[in-house]
Amino acid sequence: MMTSRLLRTVAVAAGAILVGTGLVACSGGSSEEGGKGASKDSATVAFRTPNWILPISAPGFTQGENAIFTSALYRPLYSYQLDGTAQYNIDANRSLAEPPVVSNGGKTLTITLKDDKWSDGTALTTKDIQFWYALVTANKDKWASYRKGGFPDNIADWSVKDDKTFSMTTTQAYNPAWFVDNQLNRITPLPAHAWDSEGAASTPAGAKKVFETLTAAAKDPKTYDANPLWKVGSGPWKLEKYVPGGEVTLAAQASYSGRDKPKLAKVVLRPFTGDDAEFNVLRAGQIDYGYVPAANTSQKSYLESKDYKVSPWYGWSITYLQLNYSNPKTGVLFKQPYLRQAMQMLIDQPTISKVIWAGMAAPTCGPVPPKPGTTDASGCVYKFDPAAAKQLLESHGWKVTPDGQTTCLTPGAADTQCGEGVAAGQPLTFTVTSQTGFAATTKMFAEIKSQMAKLGITLTIKEVPDSVAVTPACKPAEATCGWDMSFFGSQGSWYYPAFASGERLFATDAPVNLGSYSNPEADKLIDATQFSGDDSALTAYNDFLAKDLPVLWMPNPVYQISAYRSGLQGVEPQDPMNSMRFQDWSWK
Repeated sequence: MMTSRLLRTVAVAAGAILVGTGLVACSGGSSEEGGKGASKDSATVAFRTPNWILPISAPGFTQGENAIFTSALYRPLYSYQLDGTAQYNIDANRSLAEPPVVSNGGKTLTITLKDDKWSDGTALTTKDIQFWYALVTANKDKWASYRKGGFPDNIADWSVKDDKTFSMTTTQAYNPAWFVDNQLNRITPLPAHAWDSEGAASTPAGAKKVFETLTAAAKDPKTYDANPLWKVGSGPWKLEKYVPGGEVTLAAQASYSGRDKPKLAKVVLRPFTGDDAEFNVLRAGQIDYGYVPAANTSQKSYLESKDYKVSPWYGWSITYLQLNYSNPKTGVLFKQPYLRQAMQMLIDQPTISKVIWAGMAAPTCGPVPPKPGTTDASGCVYKFDPAAAKQLLESHGWKVTPDGQTTCLTPGAADTQCGEGVAAGQPLTFTVTSQTGFAATTKMFAEIKSQMAKLGITLTIKEVPDSVAVTPACKPAEATCGWDMSFFGSQGSWYYPAFASGERLFATDAPVNLGSYSNPEADKLIDATQFSGDDSALTAYNDFLAKDLPVLWMPNPVYQISAYRSGLQGVEPQDPMNSMRFQDWSWK
């Protein structure tokens, strides 16, 4: 995003999405380093076990922890920062290339690499960029970041000038800010000399075979720390130890050529089975960096007395409840704008944010996130208003039965009827598929269920370990498309790249549009954000979707409430785009 980004794209979520680090995996034993930073050259971090190492995203493996893991081993072409100090939000210190030079009426971007090396001493060159491009072009149908018409479909010409310079010419002139932030952010140089020494990827057929080999290795986590494929990297860290479903140890890469060299010798990523397990270890002082569950924020003072700093990690993100417009039974209900509006009016975002999330969440009002840390709800089109929600339902032909079952009394397509395709007697009954392991999420849906029941809307809450996996995108009216509503936002549903456009989330047939939302006007406005350099395009897109409700906007929790030892420096500022740069960390 989700993460992008995201979530890494947090994955929307979507696996989007999706989705922050989660921190809900099974534990794989205890850390030898323990807590308290005893050796002063390592740190132990609460972190869900990553399960994808290849720096080309794959469907089902887009969780935020995977993006953080792969970027520690393989540096992306560009890194970004949201402080507004740099052109195109490019982090010049961490990026492998200079900012692109735009010419040809905005169509051509020329990029020059800096002087960097792979961990085995081989120079990082445009051959490694070309290798990446060959793989994603020949295997775009297997690339999670691919959207028809997007990269690489939108490249009319790709040209390598020399070992340091390459250029691309797009099929049409894009908004440079969008293209640099949302397209070039996908490029990660790959070690061609180590992964394709014979040059097989120079042909589409060869690129498919090489990709198959790499993908097969990436799907075999038990071999991650032994497979020679993963020994040559460009990042500040190398993989020392990997336990499937358990601890992962990163060691500083001694030959790292970047400017942001690691200050610690090791970082141990330690998973937990859920909030309670993690917090018990944190309270006991057995971990250097963890998080405070929303239900335990009252213990902030206790942690501070134990020499921890407690700091909310605000995200460049939004949170929402996905609606399945393709469900053969309930999809027709979600297609009624008035019903989406009524349901939105029954979600008391400000109160839920303050009480259930202990002030560590803020209302989501639309698809473009406010500045990280903003808690203002004044921009929300639909305020919490049960009376107005009841009036909307009754004026559209529903027999509202408080604490009972509301049903369609007047079927039909007129303004005073239930809507096209809604049958007489059809109830407002839905199942919400949500995440396990988050106490605040469970309490939030209990509150929403109670408010909905007051107007006869029945919600069944079904908690599963991975709500993204069990609520896939499906074709309209597909008989097996049985899910109604899906939530994967306990740590933000979707983390954006630097430019917060919605082509991956809300455009028709977008890769993370799990609910199959489709509106021609929304598509038009999304396109404008990509092609127009006018800042108002993003505002127009946000305002329309804030009102149209492709999803139900939900309280957006901080990515997490981080707790780390006071002697651990370089943790802050925490990146709102959901990156963790362990190379900045050090002990006093």
